[in-house]
Amino acid sequence: MHDQKETLPLLAMTALGVVFGDIGTSPLYTLSACLSVMSLQPDAANLQGILSLIFWTLVLVVAVKYAWVIMRASNHGEGGIMALTALASHATGHSGRLRWWILSIGLLGAALFYGDGVITPAISVLSAMEGMEVASPAWKPLVIPLALGIIIGLFLVQRRGTAAIGHLFGPSMLVWFLLLFGSGLTWIAADPQILLALNPWFALHFIGMHGFGGLAILGAVVLAVTGAEALYADMGHFGARPIRMAWYFLVLPALTVNYLGQGALLEIHPSAIQNPFFRLFPAWATLPMVVISGIATVIASQAVISGAYSATRQALLLGYLPRLTIIHTSAAERGQIYLPGLNGLLMVAVIAVILWFRSSDALSFAYGTAVTGTMMLTTVLVFFVARHSWKWPLWKAGLFCGFFILLDGIFFGANLMKFMEGGWFPLVVGLLVFTVMSTWRRGREILARKLYPEAIPVEAFLAGITPTEPIRVSGTAVYLTVRDQGIPHTLLHNLKHNKVLHERVIILTIKFEEEPRILPADRVTVRDYGQGIYRLTARYGFMEQPDIPEILQSVGSSGFYWSPSDTTYFVSRQRVIPAANASLALWRARLFAVMLRFSANATDFFRLPPNQVMELGDVVELSREAVSGASSLGKGG
Repeated sequence: MHDQKETLPLLAMTALGVVFGDIGTSPLYTLSACLSVMSLQPDAANLQGILSLIFWTLVLVVAVKYAWVIMRASNHGEGGIMALTALASHATGHSGRLRWWILSIGLLGAALFYGDGVITPAISVLSAMEGMEVASPAWKPLVIPLALGIIIGLFLVQRRGTAAIGHLFGPSMLVWFLLLFGSGLTWIAADPQILLALNPWFALHFIGMHGFGGLAILGAVVLAVTGAEALYADMGHFGARPIRMAWYFLVLPALTVNYLGQGALLEIHPSAIQNPFFRLFPAWATLPMVVISGIATVIASQAVISGAYSATRQALLLGYLPRLTIIHTSAAERGQIYLPGLNGLLMVAVIAVILWFRSSDALSFAYGTAVTGTMMLTTVLVFFVARHSWKWPLWKAGLFCGFFILLDGIFFGANLMKFMEGGWFPLVVGLLVFTVMSTWRRGREILARKLYPEAIPVEAFLAGITPTEPIRVSGTAVYLTVRDQGIPHTLLHNLKHNKVLHERVIILTIKFEEEPRILPADRVTVRDYGQGIYRLTARYGFMEQPDIPEILQSVGSSGFYWSPSDTTYFVSRQRVIPAANASLALWRARLFAVMLRFSANATDFFRLPPNQVMELGDVVELSREAVSGASSLGKGG
């Protein structure tokens, strides 16, 4: 293992390309969006007030809240709102009502992330392409076609993975941040008075001077911290220290200097208000900067897409989403995955957003509601971790979390003022995702109760086995079941239809725990019931991908005989019939039935050999009554 001091700068460099792409491209549109909210003139008073708001938002929200405090909430090294939810739930114990509220808060926060994930690629790429208008107004018609081309290309290359070019992301973003710093510093030197904006009094004076309108501008100011959640979400990839190092020593200074440079430019040349970022550079550098900013926004978009993949996998492993096809695009990088279904949905959504809003200024009205909502819910969850895990006294946890809930609430309220102009979009996306997640979770609970009302104890089953009945056939049968006790219904169905029992029967339960990874020594437990019947329970974390043949192989190496070639895997697949008197509302029961139908089969998800799988089906009426319908037996994978 390398010495951490040696690898710290290298990890910080790599983190630049994954963690800071979103927040690093915010200078492309943030100041312009702030001035456009109230059609403000770029005079000294307005600029110093807005820049002061931007700077202190960066300091309070990112430097203090996320980098200093929230990144302490490590779930065995992992971060992100799903990991934080698991941490808060575990820290507070398992009292039913409080646990339900914590899970709901975390689920809603995770759902809002997808609203942000749709808008980030759209606004980033659009704002970069709009730099062409600075070079020549005649190129304006090319902005949207080029933006669409970049987005489509970006999503189409996802199936190939990013491992091959991922090592270039860090150096590319290093160049980007150095350009941000250098271009801003040039204009600060021309107008040093802009440094007065670092005084928080100017922020307070601006709010006081503009009143209600000043609060409305906060809805645009928050664009400066979009992507702050990535500091915590990507903590598992790099560790807290490299991310903090990159933030404090490079990203925060570069962003601050660039925003101040844009302010200095506008004080000297108010006519640059249309696109102050690109006018920081000489005319000859405009097109090169369009290319460079295009690369930076593609990297930022890639980070958001990869984050959506990761969050989706965590959600489905924790039981909040149906099984989806997951393709690993790199043999070396465990986190390099591709989800074809999600990729297609995201691409269509981003294209629709670009065609609907058509400019980064218009999109800035839609941006922010999801981000600030997630920030506020994250603060609520941190309160429970601070109280129950960190053992903070109530006054300390209440003071810290209360201050940031108030701050996040002000930002969220400011963004709600943009509701009709587009703020509704990410909230609608978040609400849809939350509905899907909560419906799937609830539907699976009801389905489990219908399918397994009373499990037959293994001991009672063994008591009915004699030397002659049922007939024992050679080979191994592996029955997958969600229950960790009793006889699986798939075994009973197979016995009923085929009248035989394999000489070796393995009842296998895979459990996903509310922690990222499980130590190999704690992975599998084996119970031998005798007469060739075994129960295996395999535990996985929400960052891990199960591999059943690998599980059986690891058990085989400890003296348990297992032959891959003579093994048959029995899996169940349900078809739901929604009923008018269902425990779910009828429309949610229908939604659950559709999700169940399109859920990826167990053969692919658990990496089973397709020609060794027997699939048994159940038809279930999702009503309050007992299970109706029949079972069918079929070969397949």
